[in-house]
Amino acid sequence: MTSLPPLSRRLSVAPMMDWTDRHDRFFLRLMAPRALLYTEMVTTGAIRHGDRQRLLGFSPQEQPLALQLGGSDPAELASSAKVGADWGYREINLNVGCPSDRVQSGRFGACLMADPKLVGTCVTAMREAVDIDVTVKHRIGIDGRESYEELTDFVGIVAEAGCASFTVHARIAILAGLSPKENREIPPLKYDWVYRLKRDFPQLEICINGGIKTGEAITGHLVHTDGVMIGREAYQNPWFMVEAEERAFGPSPDLPESREAVVDRLLPYIERECAAGTPLPAISRHILGLFSGLPGGRAWRRHLSENAFRPGAGADVVRGALDALLIAAQSVRAGGTSNDAGRDAAE
Repeated sequence: MTSLPPLSRRLSVAPMMDWTDRHDRFFLRLMAPRALLYTEMVTTGAIRHGDRQRLLGFSPQEQPLALQLGGSDPAELASSAKVGADWGYREINLNVGCPSDRVQSGRFGACLMADPKLVGTCVTAMREAVDIDVTVKHRIGIDGRESYEELTDFVGIVAEAGCASFTVHARIAILAGLSPKENREIPPLKYDWVYRLKRDFPQLEICINGGIKTGEAITGHLVHTDGVMIGREAYQNPWFMVEAEERAFGPSPDLPESREAVVDRLLPYIERECAAGTPLPAISRHILGLFSGLPGGRAWRRHLSENAFRPGAGADVVRGALDALLIAAQSVRAGGTSNDAGRDAAE
């Protein structure tokens, strides 16, 4: 039996709804061979009643991989955690950070910060059901519970229930009046609260999340915390994960030498998936940002967007997008003056 890669939370990619599906995770793994990847949040109800292969299936190459659960019933969370462990996930993470109305109506997500004892009961139930780690991802607070003292109360109670690893989004969640998008941008980041949390709970693993977009930020956060979780930057600018890996773990021969090399490694996966019936857009939508900010990046995105939906589209479309990018980039380097070339040069 092949040994599994080690699990480390020093660097991870956040669970993001509609983004971090199995195709995106396979793609990200090509640039982040040592990072811990997370699924999208999966509710306990979906696991109980839904298509588990669609919800939980993954490629072995995605490991180390964690399953994030949404729910608030201890028995249902314990049962779902057991399912996740049986499927081969390396960690079960409880979502106590999502601020959407839909999540609140199901009494899970960030609203659970108002009931730390319930979160603790959920953690205990899951830990009793599985032999793998049970962790919690949460905000620094919510409406009405916005003090540092209330944050330490939450962490202390949940830690006493058996959770030893917390990933903290360094913003409060405003549950009334802000959309999920606004909750990712409007509440101010308070990184110093997360640093202080690590000082006050040195025995716990404290990882930081929220607005981390540069290698310098990763290096700085790792001075004060145990790990860094990257969110939207990993999706919108996936090549950033190469620098993130080097900052978190140091150089590695497993890191790709170029974006083109990532495409080359991804093509066999696309061929297999499309042959098995996966529509190309299910994969290609995740790779649009690979050449973000480079000459030819617009041509890459345009070719994928215009051709991925045609009947029979497969790896040839991605090869064509790479050709279009190279042609556009050569035009820019040669001093081309076409509108497309000019826009590419300005990206």
